[in-house]
Order: sequence, then structure tokens, then C-alpha cells
Amino acid sequence: MSNSNLIRPKTRFHGIFVNNMKLNNQFEYISQSPTVAIADRVRALKASGRNIIPLNVGDPDFATPPGVLDAAINAMHAGLTHYGPSRGYRDLRLAIASKLARENSVSPAGAMSYDPESEILVTHGGVHAYYLAMQSILNPGDEVLIPDPSWTTHTNMVKLLRGSVVHVSAPAEENFIPPIAAWKKALTPKTCAIVISYPANPTGVYPSTEYLQQLQEFAGEHDLWVVSDEVYDNLYYKEKPVSAGAFPEVKDRTILVNSLSKTYAMTGWRVGYLAAPQRVIENALKAGQNSITCVAPFVQKAAAFALSDDSVQSDAAEMRSAYARRRENVMQIYREYGESPVQVTPPQGALYFFLDFRALKMPSREICDRILDEAGVGLVPGTAFGEQGKGFARMTIAASDVDVETGFRAILDWAVRK
Repeated sequence: MSNSNLIRPKTRFHGIFVNNMKLNNQFEYISQSPTVAIADRVRALKASGRNIIPLNVGDPDFATPPGVLDAAINAMHAGLTHYGPSRGYRDLRLAIASKLARENSVSPAGAMSYDPESEILVTHGGVHAYYLAMQSILNPGDEVLIPDPSWTTHTNMVKLLRGSVVHVSAPAEENFIPPIAAWKKALTPKTCAIVISYPANPTGVYPSTEYLQQLQEFAGEHDLWVVSDEVYDNLYYKEKPVSAGAFPEVKDRTILVNSLSKTYAMTGWRVGYLAAPQRVIENALKAGQNSITCVAPFVQKAAAFALSDDSVQSDAAEMRSAYARRRENVMQIYREYGESPVQVTPPQGALYFFLDFRALKMPSREICDRILDEAGVGLVPGTAFGEQGKGFARMTIAASDVDVETGFRAILDWAVRK
């Protein structure tokens, strides 16, 4: 056989010859993040000169509290610009453990206690925390139950790790929370875990304490992990939501995912954490060491300050008050309009309204495309979050008061003209 016969032929792709080298076919099962793709389009339109009101991104419009900035700058001047501990600095892990105990002191379990030495891991943001959690517990072919609608990354990460997702319907008629019977119906011998996130993105809902207890009992009966993404835990507008880990005898099967991004307006800092049983943390530590090595030391020092300083907690409370004011302003404008093809329900928490356009009988993507083109407002199609998002669109209140009011009025005006 000649050497020429050993050379792979090239394939023509869009008129260009390319090598037939293999890629990871797991990426065929996921799409790019719809929210990121829409944000990119909005930025491009603004760069071209269009006047666009971006109500599509869940990035707080507030600056990171100045004390947090000072903590990071001081740490850099002190020389903390090299590698740090892969588990996270002890003072940050202590601050995380204190935060969990402080904010859940009246939980059904009495308190949430995590050992900062063995049950907490500092991560490169909430997405990385979720990745480490799923990487730590999933084997190829394991099934994971995830509500529909939910944040797309929850589903995509499971698929990337060669797990299988079973979506559990959470329709609007059930307040976007799956009935316990729906979880039970979705169970198979391959089910490994349940993923929840409350307050929820995109709907802003969260369930009762009784519901979460029933869900934990179901998980316990079938030896399922409960992975709870709680990045919006401090963004609530009435009664504080209960953590999925705040029940007796659930700690050994519960994994908490969190970050400082939303509460402290620190989305760009990329710092989060896992709170989980030691055996999960040990797996996650190995995955973290082999993916990011460590979180930047000066970022960790800033995070420790953010979690423990009283003035920063006051700053966070003021941000939540501003979101609450915008939430009420949206509802006041909605009431002013009277009859409207858009149905609006105030969120219990998080940073979003999930606007109901179903009366228009138009696909969610078309609705958002036309509102962007014709009204100059960026929204995210409800179908980016699942089948139960058909006819809905997500609107953020993580924007200025003026943008929220002007953008929402433009949306209602557009809907009336249809």
C-alpha cells in the first residue's frame, strides 16, 4: 500500500476543503446559549446605531459595592496575584459557611451547618459550580430530572457530560412548578438526580416549604441527588424562600450551587461555591484542579469581604429594594393599560417577568424578533427555557428604572397594535 492511500481525503464544506478530523459529537446535542446569542445580537444592533433598550440580560445594572473593589485592590497590592488554594481560601470558606448558617437560621432543620474544611468548595462562578456538581455525580447514561421551563445551562451541562435529561412539565397553570406527581411519573431506574433552581429563572417563582419537603422525601425514597441552584436566593419580594438543604436528614443527598453574581452585582468576578457532602466535594475538587486550578486569589478575598461585611449586606438590600420598586412599577403600568393581549404576573423573586403573549398565537421567537425590530426592546423567547415557555418572553428588571419603564410601555404598545 502506498503512503498516499493512508492519507484521508478532504471533504468539501461550503465550497472549502476541510480535513475529516473528528470532533466531540456530544456538542451536537446542545445549542449555544440562547440568552447569550440574543445579548450578542442586541449589542451588535446598538453598535450599528440603533436605539435598543436591552431588557434581555440578567446582569444587575448596579456597580459592585466599593468596599468589595477595595478588598480586591488591597489583595493585589499585597501580592495575591499568583496561584491560590484550589479548595479556596479558608476565610472565604468560613464566610460561606457563616452565610449559609445565618440566612437559614429559622429553617425547618433549625440551622444549616457546613464544615468549611470538607463540605465547601470555591468555584469560578455559579456555572462552574453546577458543572463541578454534575461532573461529580453523573455517569454516562444517568438520567436527570429537570423542570420545564428552566435555565438552558442546566440541561446542556447534563448532555455535555453524557447524561440524559428528562424534562418534568411545569406549566403556567401550575405556577411553573412541577406537581409532585409529575416528578414521580418521570422516575425510571436510570434516574440519578433532580435539578431545581428557586427563585427560578425565567419565571421568578419558588415553591412552599411543604412542597420542598415533599420533593426531598421523594428523593430520599429513591436515593436521588437533589442539586439546588440557589443563585437568586437573596432576590425575593415577599417571604424569604427556603433552601432545599434546610430540612432534617437531607444533607447527605443535597448539593447546593450558588454564586455572588446576582446578590452583590458581581457577575464579572466569576466567583461561586458548592456546599455538599464531603465525597462530592472531593470529586469536585479534582475536577476543579484539572479545569481552572483555582479562583484568582484577589477575587477570593473580595468575595470573603462581600459575604461578611455589614455595609455590603446593606448595599445588597438596597439593590433588592430597587428591584422590588421596578417590579411594582411594571405592575402599575400594566394596570394603567387596562385590557391587553399581554398577561403579566409579578414574580416572587429573581430578576425577571415571564410575560404571557399566548393570546397573540405567535411563536415566542417571532414575538421577540418583532419586538426587537419594531419596538427596539430586547427580550428572550420563552422557548429558550423549554416547551412550556411557548408564547412567553422573559423581560429583566436588572436594568435602569427608565429603561424598564420605557421598554415595558413599548412592549405593551406593540402588543396592542397586533
